[in-house]
Amino acid sequence: MPRIRVAIAGVGNCASAIIQGVHYYEERESEAGLTYGRVGGYTPDSIEFVSAFDVSSRKVGKDLAVAIHEKPNNTPRISNVPKLGVTVKRGPLLDGIGKYLKDVVPVSREAEVDVVEELRSSRAEILVNYLPVGSTKATHFYANAAIKGGVAFINAIPVFVASDPEWAERFREGGLPVAGDDVMSQVGATVLHKTLVKMAVDRGAKVDETYQLNIGGDTDFLNMLEESRLRDKRESKTSAVRAMSPYEIPTRIGPSDYVPFLRNDKVCYIWLKGRYFGGTTVEIDVKLHVVDAYDSAGVMVDAIRGTKLALERGVKGELTSLSAFCFKHPPKQMPYPEAKAAFEEFTAGKRER
Repeated sequence: MPRIRVAIAGVGNCASAIIQGVHYYEERESEAGLTYGRVGGYTPDSIEFVSAFDVSSRKVGKDLAVAIHEKPNNTPRISNVPKLGVTVKRGPLLDGIGKYLKDVVPVSREAEVDVVEELRSSRAEILVNYLPVGSTKATHFYANAAIKGGVAFINAIPVFVASDPEWAERFREGGLPVAGDDVMSQVGATVLHKTLVKMAVDRGAKVDETYQLNIGGDTDFLNMLEESRLRDKRESKTSAVRAMSPYEIPTRIGPSDYVPFLRNDKVCYIWLKGRYFGGTTVEIDVKLHVVDAYDSAGVMVDAIRGTKLALERGVKGELTSLSAFCFKHPPKQMPYPEAKAAFEEFTAGKRER
């Protein structure tokens, strides 16, 4: 089975989790913790990381296996990744570092690499965008570099690319697939919230109002203290939940606070109030506690393998079913069971819905 050659923009906790996770499954025959052991014949250890970009002086110039453990990364170690022979290159800064990250991410003085040339020389097939929330200009830079470099693009953050018709058309014209936007965690806050709302609606309960509040201790939550970087994030999460109902539901969703000692743990509180038979009140109050980075990595290994299949089949533009299954703000929202069925049909070789 051929490898899947992946480049990463942003060597933070999410990059650390997926790189460690790929090595974890390479060392074991178990498929425990995976939604799919194989996607089109590809296993998680089919993924090979061939290039990486960052701006931190603690990471630039180091082997990727070393850089994933440099501060402020704080996700737990699950695997001892050997040297990968991939040196982290200095990418463009643009709007990648917000005001709350400036004190914890020292910017490298190394010269910026030619990202397009690096993608070509590394023979990358897919570029995964793991930049901080709110990095709109930087995300657009890497999306454009992917088109110029002839690689597929997977957008893991809430800057709208795959779900933006203009960007989707640009990838279509370039003969390349694009997936996104804003990765949906494996057992995360948004997928749980969507499930609760859809369950209530399907069971005939009228949902009157709902909220989702999240706290965590990694740089993602520190960065999101800057409200101006949260516009797309709130829209992404809120639209995913609202799409589960045929009527408008007053909804408040988004990060609530940064709690440093939680490190890479994320704690989510979901509350829903509605009415069922005879106008009787029902309330659902849920708390979810996860390790944030690994929660997204479990979905990204599916997104990467599915995108590789799209490349092999010559699929161009936005990946509708894959994005609905793996991301919060896809080109087309679907209830989880429908999205999963569509993803399985796609990976089995059927056309997009």
